[in-house]
Amino acid sequence: MQDKSASEDFDVVIVGRGPVGATLANLLGLCGVRTLVLEREARTYHLPRAVHFDDECMRIFQTIGLADAILPQTILSPGMLFLDAHGRLLLDWSRPQTLTPMGWNLSYRFHQPDLEDVLIAGLARWPHVTMRNRCDVFALDQDETGVRVRYEDLSNGKLREVRAAYVIGCDGARSIVRRFIGSGMDDLGFHERWLVIDVLLKRARDDLGDYSLQHCDPRRPATYVRGTGARRRWEITVLPDEDSNDVAQPAKVWELLSRWVTPEDAGLERAAVYTFHSVIAQRWRNDRLLLAGDSAHQTPPFLGQGMCAGIRDAANLAWKLAEVIRGTAESDLLDTYQSERQPHVREFIELAIRLGGVINTKAIEAGLAAGQARENAPVKLEVKKPLLGPGLALGDLPLAGHLAPQFALRDGCRSDDGIGYSHVLLVENAASPTSRVALSHAGIKILTSDDAEGIGDWLREHGIVAALVRPDRYVRGTARNDAELDRLIATITPSTHVPSAA
Repeated sequence: MQDKSASEDFDVVIVGRGPVGATLANLLGLCGVRTLVLEREARTYHLPRAVHFDDECMRIFQTIGLADAILPQTILSPGMLFLDAHGRLLLDWSRPQTLTPMGWNLSYRFHQPDLEDVLIAGLARWPHVTMRNRCDVFALDQDETGVRVRYEDLSNGKLREVRAAYVIGCDGARSIVRRFIGSGMDDLGFHERWLVIDVLLKRARDDLGDYSLQHCDPRRPATYVRGTGARRRWEITVLPDEDSNDVAQPAKVWELLSRWVTPEDAGLERAAVYTFHSVIAQRWRNDRLLLAGDSAHQTPPFLGQGMCAGIRDAANLAWKLAEVIRGTAESDLLDTYQSERQPHVREFIELAIRLGGVINTKAIEAGLAAGQARENAPVKLEVKKPLLGPGLALGDLPLAGHLAPQFALRDGCRSDDGIGYSHVLLVENAASPTSRVALSHAGIKILTSDDAEGIGDWLREHGIVAALVRPDRYVRGTARNDAELDRLIATITPSTHVPSAA
């Protein structure tokens, strides 16, 4: 029986409370957006899934004020080594242990339940953000004013409904939101079964090492990943003639692990066969319905970028949703979400597929971006982060679509903490008083060399006098001289309206 007594209105309903949904909800909380999170499960899934995130993700966690709570639960990753069947080094993908321009380290390992607990606990800070567990969404009905969201409260079997201006599907590979969008999937061609094994060490095994290892053995490729604490993971290819159920039985699991660990060394936490996919949704938006995370794209895990891509989705989408809901931007601003994010995530997935080819075939010349050879390895792997696709970048200007660095303020704080989840104009010197007023009215902050010593050096390095940086820390536009700066300010401050295309 439908319970209509508690009909409620929200700005945004998020379907799914995993890392992407919880990050998006925290960002929307930061923006003052009335948000409801609907999650089918009663509690955080207790087993590890994602195990890596990067400096850009940690910067997003900093934005939502949770980096300090997350950091103690992580370890730094030294990188990844690719070994041939005889243990010889094929590829060296070491990660620097110094801070990157993002203000954080390049690679962190973590235990996903720990991360989710911090992200979910963070939602309690926002009185306008509500979370409901055990809620199974089954229908989404759009009209010109919003979306009717119908769901079953699994705790009592009652059917309920709410209304929202927008619904975001952060509900994974089998997304119901994607079904209501009606989106097909582009298949990038990689589908393989791998046995994922998580163990807890019973005793120290320092010899296993801190590096992730890709065993490029054509007979049975395998991956080793060090987790936090006593956690260790192996991912082992399932051969075409093997049965998925049989290969995940304890006796077979220990047989496959025997070259590394035995039951005397470790206890099994989980062994399950997963099919790694490479697919991208063709439509990420249908008017008031949008997708983020695994509902929009799935990647093989070889780059450790699956969850990272979803966290980037959330950072790109949240401020755009907030501006549309506040009325400071037209709804077509949301079209730039897919146009910017889809090419970015496709490039990462294609590189992950090529890495999968290396692991499976020893074809180390498989189109990888390679640097100088090292003495003990044919190739040192370098991975550059992709640029945003076309969207809000202003013209063919230097750095448009690149991530802006984070600077150290003169008081010792990080610049993002001073800026918040806002637009900022980085300039050598303070803009004119008139410009300051116009920028302030448009919600754009100003950061100068007086605030952070490194800003002037960075601007000069790139031959520019100013850079407009979006809330997700990507450069929207730059100016190479005062005339271009005047045009940049005029473009972004014709009124309090933020243009939806440029």
